[in-house]
Amino acid sequence: MKLTILIFLLITSLFGADKLRVATYNVDNLFDLKKDGHEYKEYIPNTESRWNKRAYWVKRKNLTKVIKEIDADILALEEVESLQALKDLRATLKQDGLYYPYFKIADKKNTTVKVALLSKIPFVYTREIMVRYSYKYRNILEAKFKIGHEELYVFVNHWKSKSGSEKMRVVSAKALIKRIKDIGFDKNIIILGDFNSDYEEYKRFKRSRKHNDTNGYTGINDVLKTKYQTSRAKNTRYEEGSFYNLWYDTDKKNRYSYIYKGKKEALDSIIISQSLLKKRGLSYVEGSIKNLSKKYLFKKKNIYRWQTTYGRVRKHKARGFSDHLPVMADFVSL
Repeated sequence: MKLTILIFLLITSLFGADKLRVATYNVDNLFDLKKDGHEYKEYIPNTESRWNKRAYWVKRKNLTKVIKEIDADILALEEVESLQALKDLRATLKQDGLYYPYFKIADKKNTTVKVALLSKIPFVYTREIMVRYSYKYRNILEAKFKIGHEELYVFVNHWKSKSGSEKMRVVSAKALIKRIKDIGFDKNIIILGDFNSDYEEYKRFKRSRKHNDTNGYTGINDVLKTKYQTSRAKNTRYEEGSFYNLWYDTDKKNRYSYIYKGKKEALDSIIISQSLLKKRGLSYVEGSIKNLSKKYLFKKKNIYRWQTTYGRVRKHKARGFSDHLPVMADFVSL
């Protein structure tokens, strides 16, 4: 893997290729300090829950530390409450030396938390994909970019959590694929975010039937057709109509972004269209997929999530980061 990345850096320096880092990060409930009636109870500002100016500042500073480590050109975010919260995070990043001129949040539906984008590259356009009118489904954020001479489509997702069954995640996957059919499967497409699905969810169903109300049919594996290419990127053959989950391009022990009851899971993924594997034009850099697993992001054997007390009213301790690790991958335009 290190050799592949070194070759990538050499090529880009010699031939002036455009480098691109894309990442996704579930920031674990970034709420602002404005009460609008949609907050989780512990995020109603300036109450005994201690979600206040200090806690909000610490949360942004801690996320800024992580996001600076990622240093993505295009960064997808999940669990952002509002445009104000996104702007405040962006301002904190700028104060610490990382500037994202372009930003967008999927806020046409007033769900409690939303997906968003920070970018160093201008948008050609952005739009939201309405999954369903129900507030149980979050809108998907679509953005188009121009990278060199290539077009790139990015789709930011946050599918229903495991409090809901697989049928709900299939609904989100089908709404996404419907839109991609309009664009064309042959385009440069990156699908990323928190899918609340392991990269091999269909295999997990064989061991646990708890969420399986679809007879083994999954959104991430069957609707997006990610289970047909399971080799390293360099060994992957073209599979029409399928998408490639980049987790297959790293060692199994590294394929995780979440830890639940001591078990590692890959709830967050970066998934790409076939054209980004073609090794010409805009393409994925082999071996570059990884999570950010710095020591400070862990507490004992768990991910060091944002800390609150337990009890009738959960109180913020003003320390910690997120319950997810960021996931990133590199691309190059030759």
